[in-house]
Amino acid sequence: MQSVAHHSKVAASAVLPQPRGSPAVTRPQHKTAALSSKIARVSEIGLGSRALQQSSAQLRCSPVVCAVAEAAPEAEAAGSDIHAQVPLVAREGIRNIAIIAHIDHGKTTMVDAMLKQSNIFRDNQVTSERMMDSNNLERERGITILSKNTAVTYKGCKINIIDTPGHADFGGEVERVLNMCDGVLLLVDSVEGPMPQTRFVLRKALELNKRVVVVVNKIDRPAARPDYVIDTTFDLFVDLGANDQQCDFPVVYASGANGVAGNEPNALADSLEPLFECIVREVAPPSVRLEAPLQMLVTNLDFDDHKGRICIGRVTSGSIRKGEQVVICRPDEVKPRTGKVSELYVYNNFSKMGVDEVQAGDICAFMGVQNVSIGDTICHPEYPAALPTITVEEPTVRMTFLVNTSPFAGKEGKFVTSRNIKERLERELERNLALRVEPGETSDSFIVSGRGALHISILMENMRREGYEFAVGPPTVITKMINDKKCEPYEEALVEVPQEHMGQVVDLLSQRKGQMLEMGTTGEGASATQRVKYRIPTRGLLGLRNAVLTATKGTGVLNTNFLEYAPWAGDIQMREFGSLTAFATGDASSYALLSIETRGKLFIKPGEAIYEGQCIGIHQRTGDLAVNACKRKAATNIRSATKDTTVVLSAPIQMGLDDCLEYCGMDELVEVTPVSVRVRKNPLMAKKGKGA
Repeated sequence: MQSVAHHSKVAASAVLPQPRGSPAVTRPQHKTAALSSKIARVSEIGLGSRALQQSSAQLRCSPVVCAVAEAAPEAEAAGSDIHAQVPLVAREGIRNIAIIAHIDHGKTTMVDAMLKQSNIFRDNQVTSERMMDSNNLERERGITILSKNTAVTYKGCKINIIDTPGHADFGGEVERVLNMCDGVLLLVDSVEGPMPQTRFVLRKALELNKRVVVVVNKIDRPAARPDYVIDTTFDLFVDLGANDQQCDFPVVYASGANGVAGNEPNALADSLEPLFECIVREVAPPSVRLEAPLQMLVTNLDFDDHKGRICIGRVTSGSIRKGEQVVICRPDEVKPRTGKVSELYVYNNFSKMGVDEVQAGDICAFMGVQNVSIGDTICHPEYPAALPTITVEEPTVRMTFLVNTSPFAGKEGKFVTSRNIKERLERELERNLALRVEPGETSDSFIVSGRGALHISILMENMRREGYEFAVGPPTVITKMINDKKCEPYEEALVEVPQEHMGQVVDLLSQRKGQMLEMGTTGEGASATQRVKYRIPTRGLLGLRNAVLTATKGTGVLNTNFLEYAPWAGDIQMREFGSLTAFATGDASSYALLSIETRGKLFIKPGEAIYEGQCIGIHQRTGDLAVNACKRKAATNIRSATKDTTVVLSAPIQMGLDDCLEYCGMDELVEVTPVSVRVRKNPLMAKKGKGA
């Protein structure tokens, strides 16, 4: 726990710190001085930390006069001094990289190609697309939600690869894993060029001074324009304040889907070998202190049903061993926690491989320590020195989670109480650093804050699949007071639409307080699209995605990225039409729905169970309209000429979880169960309205 200089200084007075709980005893001063000089000689000839620790242990166990209470703070302060005395060395056989890009620019497909070309699969082995997207929700939506680790070997060099999400709402995952790598592959689409999320992930990489290798992906597209992409990428580097060395970035042209790459767009090799060569050549090996005591920053958490919590991170100093006792500490923590490493793994060829020891510079996963959180430092018991914890940008959107109180509450869910919801949200906080949870206005409500509505809706979707039932309020933005002015978050919105729908998109964005920054054309001929960039309040983006798809007949593409906090933009009309609400509980009838559908568009079909206050459709005018969807045709003894006529209704709108969240008004709630997702009027808002 003590530095060599400190031991020598204390030995002169024959008063040395003891391990905690050791009795205070005395020893002749000449023997103490001899041990101190031995440690000094060990340090001078540059022996490893194990020899230094052994000599220090002999000195600490020597019977000297010591106050135990004074030893602890001295030991904590000396931990970092020990690491600073050990020189840095390069681990030449390892490269740690993260693949970052805008959504849909081919990160996971590129990782698939790198894995396949590393000969880790049998020739007759069946492999799926997007192998790294192992989560069911990721496969359904076609996006990466959680960052994941793997590793390949190229010419004797181990390349640890981290696949990251591309959506702006999951930017916290990218910020977190950049601490484990020494360089990044920045994938840019050969047609689209840098997009909003490209700016965000590149800014984070440059701030951490990571080496950036630009990969122009999808170079096989007919409309590829590599020169334009390189020019705009260079401009992005300059805009983000990159230095001369960072702006001199290497470029590789590739097609992840075809598994080819090259140093020139028209001279591609038959494999990804030019990309592997560039990684080994341009990304520096990790610089570590191999002979220092253990230090490892926990960057990610996983969970195994049988073995419990799995901690993932990169060993910064020393080595970690299976069966070793460790301490867990944070910079703001007074008393470190203790634990034992029961299982130790490294990533190798798309799997985890059990090992006995992992040295500094490599990425590993271990089990056995349960009281660990992301941002904790795993240290040697004798030298607890916490590394700076991980910080991510603050959330911008919040939603209120409540216990479901609808007439159908408890019929479809397994976990329905406020205690169940609270425990699940607290468990999510352990690995989702960008999420915040606060108590709500009542004991059965919780305020959940995240990077965007999608960020929180993924949590909701996972909860409902696990059997949770709850209600949520509409998404709202988080405001701040800056210089005594109310400020709200603003984002950069980039929309790509065909020319014929451009006017409708401009009207939509203008109504939501958007300010146009740029306008241009992408592509040529029939495939040409208009690209327009706006600065718009985050409030204006809530519910905008569906509106853009409707206005452009499904052809519009909307991408956003957080910009800044700026003064409040004023009132924004979020929804043009009201809701059709049911004022009776029962089963919807085709007889009633036939007349109701003339008033708007329906969410339900005949025979579906509904309750009073449920929103069953969109009113064709502003304001809500209460309707009776359970009304039956009166039975009489008079035979009607149209008795056997079949009622034909329009197909109802299929409302998923994301659709309901975008549609939900300020006086409405979304009821979420494992089986159904419904929109209902908030009874508390109705009571306040009557009281007013």
